[in-house]
Amino acid sequence: MPKSNFDLAGKTIIISRTDSIGDVVLTLPMAGLIKINFPDSRIIFLGRNYTQAVIDLSEYVDEFVSWDDKQKLEQLNADVIIHVFPVKAVAEWAKRKKIPLRTGTTNRIFHWWTCNKLIRVSRKNSLLHESQLNLDLLSFTNIKTDLQLEDIHKLYGFTKVPPLASEWTELIDKAKINLIIHPKSKGSAREWGLDNFSDLLQILPSDRFKIFVSGTKEEGELVKPLLNNFHHIVDLTGKLTLKEFIAFIHEADALVAASTGPLHIAAALGKYAIGLYAPMRPIHPGRWMPIGKNAHFLVLNKNCNDCRKSMDCHCIRAIKAREVFSILQEIKKI
Repeated sequence: MPKSNFDLAGKTIIISRTDSIGDVVLTLPMAGLIKINFPDSRIIFLGRNYTQAVIDLSEYVDEFVSWDDKQKLEQLNADVIIHVFPVKAVAEWAKRKKIPLRTGTTNRIFHWWTCNKLIRVSRKNSLLHESQLNLDLLSFTNIKTDLQLEDIHKLYGFTKVPPLASEWTELIDKAKINLIIHPKSKGSAREWGLDNFSDLLQILPSDRFKIFVSGTKEEGELVKPLLNNFHHIVDLTGKLTLKEFIAFIHEADALVAASTGPLHIAAALGKYAIGLYAPMRPIHPGRWMPIGKNAHFLVLNKNCNDCRKSMDCHCIRAIKAREVFSILQEIKKI
């Protein structure tokens, strides 16, 4: 993609991504790349209240502002806004605020009258990862954006992890591999299934692994079969705030989940993050795999379109528990 030479030095830049946790995680490397190239820039991340705990992790973000906080929005001033997640109301707000440079993709018609810098990025048919597509939105600068995934994970800047309260720290067994399983996805991804998680729990040696089950309070009801059948696992469902859950992931060693926010958080924190995926565009791992130094994914090697209109995917369910266990065996406790 051809570069322009727009200089972000000393500028206040809004990165706008007002959708879900996993998407926000994969957007935060943009802040890192800007800060490394323009250390005196000021980065404001425009998100939602429920994602603030994730955004607060990054040392590269100077300020979080919630789209839910209308009073704060009226006080906000910036030189540049980058619409990573296109929302018409956000684009119209930025234009009303007369932010001097407003960037958005050519794919959204409303960007043609709300933005003054259009960027040609096609997510639907691209072979790039979501994080790489996000970095491409910086093509209006002279920043090198065509980075490899092994370099992108270094740009999270997740150095501001909150401390974990003692009541939760006491659950961590330093002599074992502390594994979090996150069976549900709130409908955001195809799921591996409780039967597969049950198979995994059966083959994990209890003398080496301490197991935790995470999820929302509502998901806790859905995973009751696991809790009833495996009395040694610890139920975290509905008991932690997002901030507390992030701190707990940081203290743990590994997490197994479908393509969800917790998976991407674990990967960004450097944990063994094992993602379970359906081999179907655009939700395949080529686009959404976890990015981190210990991140892994499993996917069936076939072209799958059978479940495009259904959340019940036999391809993801065909991944064997032994495949997950094989990756977990790589973990070494010091």
